Amino acid sequence: MKSHHHNLLHSSFTSNNNSIIQPLNSNNQLTKKAMAISPQTFPTTKRPPSETSSFITPNLTNFNLLHSLLHLTHQICSLNAAPWCRFLLNKISSSTIHKTHLLGVVFDDLIRNSTTITISNSFSISTNSFDLCLEEMYIVLHRIKKLIEDCSNGSKFSVLMQIETVADNFNKLTGELSTLLDVFPIHEMNLNDDVLELIVLIRKQCSESKKNKLGEEQINLRNDVVFVLEGIKREIVPNEEKLASIFEKLEIRDSSSCRSEIENLQEEIQNRNEEQSKSEIVALIGLVRYAKCVLFGASTPSSRNETLRRNQSLEIVVPADYRCPISLELMRDPVVVATGQTYDRGSIKLWMDSGHNTCPKTGQTLAHTDLIPNHALRNMIALWCKEQRIPFEGETVTVKVNGCVMNKTALEATRMTATFLVNKLTNGGLVSESCGIEETNAVVYELRVLAKTDSESRACIAEAGAIEILVRFLSYEVGLQHPSLQVNAVTTILNLSILEANKTRIMEIDGVLNGVAEVLRSGATWEAKANAAATVFSLTGVVAFRKRLGRKTRVVSGLVELAKCGPEGAKRDALAAILNLAADRETVARLVESGAVEMTAGIMAVMPEEAVTILEAVVKRGGLVAVAAAFVGIKKLGTVLREGSERARESAAATLVTMCRKGGSEIVAELAGIHGVERVIWELMAVGSVRGRRKAATLLRILRRWAAGLDGGETEGFTSTNTFVSTSTTVVVPTPTSLAQ
Repeated sequence: MKSHHHNLLHSSFTSNNNSIIQPLNSNNQLTKKAMAISPQTFPTTKRPPSETSSFITPNLTNFNLLHSLLHLTHQICSLNAAPWCRFLLNKISSSTIHKTHLLGVVFDDLIRNSTTITISNSFSISTNSFDLCLEEMYIVLHRIKKLIEDCSNGSKFSVLMQIETVADNFNKLTGELSTLLDVFPIHEMNLNDDVLELIVLIRKQCSESKKNKLGEEQINLRNDVVFVLEGIKREIVPNEEKLASIFEKLEIRDSSSCRSEIENLQEEIQNRNEEQSKSEIVALIGLVRYAKCVLFGASTPSSRNETLRRNQSLEIVVPADYRCPISLELMRDPVVVATGQTYDRGSIKLWMDSGHNTCPKTGQTLAHTDLIPNHALRNMIALWCKEQRIPFEGETVTVKVNGCVMNKTALEATRMTATFLVNKLTNGGLVSESCGIEETNAVVYELRVLAKTDSESRACIAEAGAIEILVRFLSYEVGLQHPSLQVNAVTTILNLSILEANKTRIMEIDGVLNGVAEVLRSGATWEAKANAAATVFSLTGVVAFRKRLGRKTRVVSGLVELAKCGPEGAKRDALAAILNLAADRETVARLVESGAVEMTAGIMAVMPEEAVTILEAVVKRGGLVAVAAAFVGIKKLGTVLREGSERARESAAATLVTMCRKGGSEIVAELAGIHGVERVIWELMAVGSVRGRRKAATLLRILRRWAAGLDGGETEGFTSTNTFVSTSTTVVVPTPTSLAQ
């Protein structure tokens, strides 16, 4: 018996029986056949292992064990299950706590009179039966404690949907207490009459509790939820009064409690093994999210959370190894490709889906397209995020939660939520009163949060017509008067743009691109500008859109200006967008005109990897004008070549090779004038990446041909008059004097 309890102690919902939550025939005559979403899909929760999963009773003397038992009963009594939990369990939990309190009185009396008992009866309290009984009681009481904690602190809807199983677990634990009290050696001890009567009373109450049943009200409430979910699946909007009644009985009375319930349900998904069960939990999340908006209205984050989020997004410096080489963002799901390079799954998948079959970092052709999870790096990133207080697992459930695909009910609930929010904006709009502004901002914030959850939510929001409405909140005037509204609006568009179909919508809907460009150029906050830049980056994921975006001077100049002057987080967003735009030769010319080359030289000391990567792309496709503009950065490239990371050194070498080939002897002379450059190149040839070693070898060969007075036939029109000559352009290279100025 003892080993059996040891194995089952931790799990609050330990019943391995197949007792299914069956809908009872009550006044509404609900039958199992009538429900497409049966309560059978909500089986017992399987908790993850914890410090108590292999719990063993402490090896203590019986006197100390009595003290431990008394302390444990005090802990259980202090829990005092939440009112909603007592309602759902028909006072079963309260009754269990009451019996535990009475046991505490018994343990307290045994502690106070242990010496007297031993002397008067010549009875050793350490007898095997007494010891075993105390140890088993400790185990059972600990399981009761965990069960009450899980019910009180977990999801209310989850407890409701498996109410019969939870109640059965309470009854089983009470029955085990009854069995232990039956074998308690009370006749071998000289206990006073009060204690004897109390033990007999507890034994009788435990025996009667095994017959406790749930009331009809609790079953009806569970069945009401099932009917609402079934109605949503049939695209029937829930009755607001009925919905309010359900949430009131569960004591979910405001937006904050709804958010907590959603978080608890998301945690439940992690504790489920059955795919169907996970799918139905996602449906419950959709129901709670819809009810939150309909019953309690939209809400905005607290000023403290808003400040924390802004600081996290703009001030925290993410280690280079934790950033995706494609997006330059913190990797959430790092994967390794065929070349051994690591990327964030979403970014590399987008790269491959766009038709590329090469490694973005090395340029090598991928032998296969398998993506291998980098668990070691992911664990390191998760630890770093925890230290920095940055959410890592993601704030919401995606379209697949641990492989659980969003079902019809969840999809319809999401669609209803999106339609409800968009209709509020359509009917209300932006008004002058402060209360109207606050309500509008709250609705837009809810759309922003919803758009971040999953692809289905993004599709539903766009189909409801949100993008056309959000455009009006991107203007300079809105940002000046209501900066938070502008931030929420542009961030919602950013979140929507993650879905490929929405990228086309954003590009085609009149005014959206101009609005994003307006925020990028003159947004009220750095956060708004950064998210506008991130939106451009998202849109450039579609190759066909890069040329169109590159033709917008305000977009190009806005990105360059943000990369030059913005805080680090905003710089990264802008640089990522610039790098994608630089893939188009026509856009590169506008980047050069907007000062992109000078910008990279300016940030090379603080962000060398990003700067040289962009400079490499611009010089490669920008022709002689780009090479001339980059002339002032040759010495800085030499510094990166000597002190930068492996990736930065590789890009710096590639950039210098391109510049020397296109620019000729003047560029090579400037490079050769850097002290110790040849030794640095030799080092790169020895310890650099494959591509880095190849570029270093080419660079060394160029330097030696220049030293020997050989042109090498690799230049593209350089003359001895310090002038670049092409068929259409003549660009004067800056002289040392002008550089000094």
